[in-house]
Amino acid sequence: MEAFFELINDIWDFLMIRKKYWLAPLIITLILMSALIIFTQGSIVAPFIYSIF
Repeated sequence: MEAFFELINDIWDFLMIRKKYWLAPLIITLILMSALIIFTQGSIVAPFIYSIF
């Protein structure tokens, strides 16, 4: 888990130093989509979530 937070910190530093602010919505969307897939993997809601896409 510590490696994950380090990765997030590195990405944040990259965005701030390089002024790549347009990447922030893309990264946030990717993180939210992956969290949605992980949390609904064993859930009863999973078939309904996957049918949306």
